[in-house]
Amino acid sequence: MRLSDLLAIEDLRLTLLTGDPAREFAGVYVTDLPEPGRYLAGGELVLTGLTWWREPGDSDRFVAALAESGVAALGAGQALLGHVPDDLVAACERAGLPLLEVPVEVSFRTLAELAAGRQAGDARDALGRHHRLVAALAEGAGLAELFELTAAELGVTGAVLSASGEVVVGAADDPAGLARTYLTAPRLPVLAGKHTIFAVGRGHRAAGWALACDGDLMDRADVGYELAACVGLERSRVEEGRRVERRLAEQLIVAALAGADPAELNARLRTCGIGASEPYAVVNAVAVRPGATRGPDPATLGGRIVEELLGREIVAAAGADGAVAVVPLREGSNGSGDGSGDGSGTGGGTGGGTAELAARLRAGAEVVAALPDTRLCVGLSGALTGAAAVKGGVEEAGHARRLAEDRAGGVVTSDEIYTHALLLATVPSDVRRSFSRRLLSPLLDYDRRHQSDLVRTLGVFLDRAGSWNSCAEQLHVHVNTVRYRVRRIEELTGRDLSTMADRVDFFLALRDTAPPL
Repeated sequence: MRLSDLLAIEDLRLTLLTGDPAREFAGVYVTDLPEPGRYLAGGELVLTGLTWWREPGDSDRFVAALAESGVAALGAGQALLGHVPDDLVAACERAGLPLLEVPVEVSFRTLAELAAGRQAGDARDALGRHHRLVAALAEGAGLAELFELTAAELGVTGAVLSASGEVVVGAADDPAGLARTYLTAPRLPVLAGKHTIFAVGRGHRAAGWALACDGDLMDRADVGYELAACVGLERSRVEEGRRVERRLAEQLIVAALAGADPAELNARLRTCGIGASEPYAVVNAVAVRPGATRGPDPATLGGRIVEELLGREIVAAAGADGAVAVVPLREGSNGSGDGSGDGSGTGGGTGGGTAELAARLRAGAEVVAALPDTRLCVGLSGALTGAAAVKGGVEEAGHARRLAEDRAGGVVTSDEIYTHALLLATVPSDVRRSFSRRLLSPLLDYDRRHQSDLVRTLGVFLDRAGSWNSCAEQLHVHVNTVRYRVRRIEELTGRDLSTMADRVDFFLALRDTAPPL
């Protein structure tokens, strides 16, 4: 029960002298002992007639004993002194202990009985809601029905949101904005405009759900907690089934990488809900948390986030090299997947081809990126068909994900890895830096000593496919100046820019991390 509930009872005419009216208490204890700490269990509303008070110093000792015992609040009667001493108010303020003034005409017994009655009523209400919730679960009610039932009984409205801003159930304006608030709030619950946001469950926020209740519930947080617990109960029930699906996906991936028999792979693919001729793509993900020593590992967290980004239509199996998901490409006709599957699969589809899948992943990842100190790295293969392509798809998605890590996060598709970027991403960074420094250092040193522009000229010359005139136009210099600079580059490096091999070396060196000047 909250102090505000007692203050709302007009017949009691209680006055809050200091402290938070939203403070909850469990039970009432009456005492006039000067140091009652040994008899207190914590969480009580202590009522006192002030017979222990003789001088201002007594208040500090009495309040210190209460604070050390962890009581919730203090109620002081007026009957003895006719007022509550100012030094008692000050002592409660310093201790952060709420203090109620109890008028002469209100007996402590009456107050205690009223509080006990209200608390019993609250317990009966909560128990009744629990019984109705269990009955609804037994009858097969889904999350939407449970949310509507519980929200109506608690008298609140709102929505459940994923961390990427998807509305799971209910209705909310600007769900992406609410999700960002949920991700970045130092503490929950938090008031965000016209909504109060609670966490559902205790998992990592990036893969979690938020409960956005309409209105300010900061002084009625117990209502939000109860509704969040209801949602969390249903999510936990569904999660049990998803664990089985993840094991099936893991078995498919392990069998594919081990080169299992095609018949076995096709059977495992069908078990994961994908038909033999149905197009699909492979997703590989990790969520990197630099310096983190607690919580889920990068692969597990990355997989859970991807599951949420795709509306829990797929599962991701966490392994040593990231979390891998095999995603059906249904209803796609953009050339990345023709949607010609035989419909034998039972799993959820993302709708559309790989381009739409990538767009969906990027949109959700952009919202999740608001979470501090967490970098989501996702790789996406091209469209595939048949179980024999699973192994290549896993390797392709893994290469793309490693390139995403090299870029400090984001979503990378297979189209992007079939370029020089893939080659650079697979070479250790210290090797790349050494290569770049060895090739470009003579030019950088020369530019620094002579205030010249050889490195920039080299970059423009290569971008313009070795065209003297086009390079001169871009640099706003005479073509003979370009010719002189190119010869100087060749002299300093011992390379020949008329050959493709040397041009490629310079091209890669310039696009890697620039060496220090």
